[in-house]
Amino acid sequence: MQDWLAMTAADLGRGIGAGEIDPVDLAVVYLAAINAHPLRDKIYARVTDTRAMAEAEAASARAKAGLRRGPLDGVPVSWKDLYDTAGVGTEAGTAMMAGRVPEADAVVVRAATEAGMVCLGKTHLSEIAFSGLGYNPVTQTPPCVNDAQAVPGGSSSGAAASVAFDLAPMGIGSDTGGSIRLPSAWNDLVGFKPTHGTLSLDGVVALCASFDTVGPLCRSVEDAALGYAALGGAAVDLAGATLAGRRFAVIETMALDEVEAEPGAAFEDAVAKVQHAGAVVERIEVPCLRDAFALTAPLYPGEAYAEWAEYIEAAGDKMYARVFERILPGRELLAKDFIAAQRRLVALRAEFAREIAGYDAVLVPSCPILPPKLADIAEDAAFYVERNLKALRNTRIGNLMGLCGVSLPTGVPSCGLMMMGLAGRDAQVLRLSAAAERALA
Repeated sequence: MQDWLAMTAADLGRGIGAGEIDPVDLAVVYLAAINAHPLRDKIYARVTDTRAMAEAEAASARAKAGLRRGPLDGVPVSWKDLYDTAGVGTEAGTAMMAGRVPEADAVVVRAATEAGMVCLGKTHLSEIAFSGLGYNPVTQTPPCVNDAQAVPGGSSSGAAASVAFDLAPMGIGSDTGGSIRLPSAWNDLVGFKPTHGTLSLDGVVALCASFDTVGPLCRSVEDAALGYAALGGAAVDLAGATLAGRRFAVIETMALDEVEAEPGAAFEDAVAKVQHAGAVVERIEVPCLRDAFALTAPLYPGEAYAEWAEYIEAAGDKMYARVFERILPGRELLAKDFIAAQRRLVALRAEFAREIAGYDAVLVPSCPILPPKLADIAEDAAFYVERNLKALRNTRIGNLMGLCGVSLPTGVPSCGLMMMGLAGRDAQVLRLSAAAERALA
């Protein structure tokens, strides 16, 4: 049974469907692993043993009766601690929300539950989801699977750690500037950011609702597709996916600036494998990206402060200083400047779409740097700021340009290949990612 802990969610579902795995036994194995793990409290904010067992028992009964609701019925999942769960605390990694207990599940939690998934608990995150590093001195900083001294990536840090440390087969995170794809890359997982708006944000603690996106962190592209469907997205058929004849653009503007040696080499090797599988790869400049990045200063703090003003004005002194400093400029932002930035971004998205219209997807390194050491981040404020912005740079291309995207492990620790496509092309990007996954294996 211990080998279940390292299996993909899809394989666990197949085992349940074949009668080889009982969902109750599976839940018991996972809960025992979580509760015995020395890093449990650094990964899980709360473990929902009672709910998990009740859901597992129902899934077991359905399986025995031949009434399974789908391929992930009976498969456990962890939830980032900004998804509302009825009767269980949802505190978004901040002391400002301590003791907050919602009365109802978020829409996506309800959807996954109706699909038969078993809720293991709530995972830690960067405070209010406003950092890509995963460091949170207010609650907990989860571990990085490749370096015990490094930060894990965020903001879905605990979601990534729950899967990387075999304490969940799938974690549900959120992505506003890279918060699914970055911790996936640093922990050698698959992370899928769907097109913004395809999955409900109702019952999800917001950071910037204009960018916030729901998605899975998992062990395979198949898991990502199945998780997306369980959360309320469209079902995606990965059969027959191929790279042969597909056209990809490597974006050189910004995305390849100052890439560290290991991520750079891993990326180039991955691109070579994609080409070897029959894809056509071209390298392009997309100048409008620089203009788009100039808009992050008004757009992110402006909307984030609007979401969090009530909490910050009442108890902002409870926040980690770096997060407080990052959100504070939004307080003084004028409405005319914010609206002008929004309108400008719409125009830049259209320009970007024209630039890449002839390609099936774009390729960039998931992150230009390796995970920095936790001690360095904690001790040096300037280093924290610089590393945070650098870590999120490539993933944020996807958020600013309204793209969907997948980060794939390259086989080099903490180095990912990111594939992104235009809004609405989620199925295409997942199929291409499945083919790339095979090419990289």
